[in-house]
Amino acid sequence: MKEPLLKIESLKKAFPTGKDLFGRGKREVVAVNDLTLNVFKGETIGIVGESGCGKSTLGRLILRLIDATSGRVTYSSEDLFSLKKREMQRIRKNMQMVFQDPYASLNPRHSVAKILEEPLIVHQMGTKQERKDKTAEMLKIVGLNPDYASRYPHQFSGGQKQRIGIARALMTNPELIIADEPVSALDVSIQSQVLNLLKDLQKEFSLTYLFISHDLGVVRHISDRVAVMYLGEIAELADSDSLYEKPLHPYTEALLSAVPSSDPSAKRERILLKGEPPNPEKPPEGCAFHTRCPKAFDKCRKIKPLLTKQKEGHYAACHLYE
Repeated sequence: MKEPLLKIESLKKAFPTGKDLFGRGKREVVAVNDLTLNVFKGETIGIVGESGCGKSTLGRLILRLIDATSGRVTYSSEDLFSLKKREMQRIRKNMQMVFQDPYASLNPRHSVAKILEEPLIVHQMGTKQERKDKTAEMLKIVGLNPDYASRYPHQFSGGQKQRIGIARALMTNPELIIADEPVSALDVSIQSQVLNLLKDLQKEFSLTYLFISHDLGVVRHISDRVAVMYLGEIAELADSDSLYEKPLHPYTEALLSAVPSSDPSAKRERILLKGEPPNPEKPPEGCAFHTRCPKAFDKCRKIKPLLTKQKEGHYAACHLYE
């Protein structure tokens, strides 16, 4: 079996929120809890779930934009959490991020040329002329006119800004790109264009994607495998076709029941989840989903299920399949 490009082992991130009402002890919110996942070279893994489930936190932990509470992340056999700042900068050249909001992720005071050249300057790559040539080439690759290099972010539409963000991520020739909700801020008509661009770029540059989104329709279009997160943990992991055609976890079933069908004559029973997600400061005992699960039974309320293999390539954390 081939070695994963990215290996995430028992990763946890807890954010302190202060002391309790009486000034005793410590309170914390666990955003990512004991998460383990392998990402193989050339594949796209979709990370989906409701807002607040820990998707974006996971992406930032991998790049060490925030520090983990515990666990391990290995990239190309290098333990990222043991690297010093200078060593981590060397690795970041191969690991880049496309952010959710193109309006916020581009410096409004910098021209497109300066925005795209900055990663090359930080990593000391190329001469001034080589950086200029790379900027023009990358703009053309993402579908923009190279003459736009002298313009500023406010002169572009949302879709064009996200193309610039994608171009910036590609400037250092990375292997892994973490795309955090890259199309959620765009019009529906533009989303498919950007998704198709990402797929084309993956083939052209042999990229590996960790694609974070709350939109299961978008994730199906681009992902090879999908991990469904709930309250900081993976509830289900499978290849895209298996997960969408026959989900195993009740939470995945509920999410998929809300995805609009392209066939207007198709009838799908909508599964409405009761209540709100639990307070992450006080997660429930047993299965984190049992407070909203229509199939929960006694064991679910007492014992936490483990993410276990149910069939080839398909994993679920659910007592229904034990």
